[in-house]
Amino acid sequence: MLKRIADSVFSFDIEWIPDPKSAEILFDSPPADGPGQQAAESFEALWASARKEGDLPDSQPYLKTILCRIVSLAGILREKVPGGEPSLKLISLPADPMDPEKIDEKSMISSFLKSVGRRKPQLVGYNSAQADVPILVQRAIVLGLPGFGFSDRPNKPWEGVDYFDARNSDYNLDLADAMGQYRDRPTLHQAATLSGIPGKIEVSGDSVAQMWLEGKLPEVVEYNEFDAFTTHLLWARIAHFSGLLTSEEYENEQSLVSKLLHSEIANGHTHLERFLNEWNRLRGLTGQS
Repeated sequence: MLKRIADSVFSFDIEWIPDPKSAEILFDSPPADGPGQQAAESFEALWASARKEGDLPDSQPYLKTILCRIVSLAGILREKVPGGEPSLKLISLPADPMDPEKIDEKSMISSFLKSVGRRKPQLVGYNSAQADVPILVQRAIVLGLPGFGFSDRPNKPWEGVDYFDARNSDYNLDLADAMGQYRDRPTLHQAATLSGIPGKIEVSGDSVAQMWLEGKLPEVVEYNEFDAFTTHLLWARIAHFSGLLTSEEYENEQSLVSKLLHSEIANGHTHLERFLNEWNRLRGLTGQS
């Protein structure tokens, strides 16, 4: 279970797609910088290389993360000054999914690494130690980026922040590991919805590649933000179980999430109404309203 809550916590989730440039380099696929038929052919080249005997010809097997491109990153930043109340903020990249400069993968990863390297928050994810953190590192290396402080490591686990040692460091928290091991590990959707927290709403991770091909990056970003809220609410629930949040503090954390949702909706992010409505429905269904 969790051992401590840092003054800065970032509950995050990342969405990625097969990388057309990887297909171009490895399999001589035609260049494809954006959605369209050529990108679809690049995706198929990468999937075909990963299929095993007996797989369906149109299956989309899991690709090694280094072969994928990050297209969205969202998280809930929780900050607390000593003796003060925590505050929450939604951070979402790209900030404008219609801006060609903002959707650039190198730009998004740079922004993330710089911010995390400076603030040094606890990173909280679901299966993040096995997927989200590795793809950030691998893609940053492929793109020739420096670590911007994210890559700093202490000599010993207890001497500082370490994002590369999920087993011993308090700063790379994988909620999937907290929920179970190997065959007993639930999905994020299962763990969340059974706890009265919205899980996957209308979209799943398997849909992201096709959505991107259809030019629906704004919808991918919206889905990514749903998962960020889900991850943070599940983190709060596990922190409550771990004794790091009292029952009163846990209720307050949920109130802070509700206030953030209402604030974002009032500022035009109306897609979050679906999350709020589903949260209310599930809390009633599970008897936690």
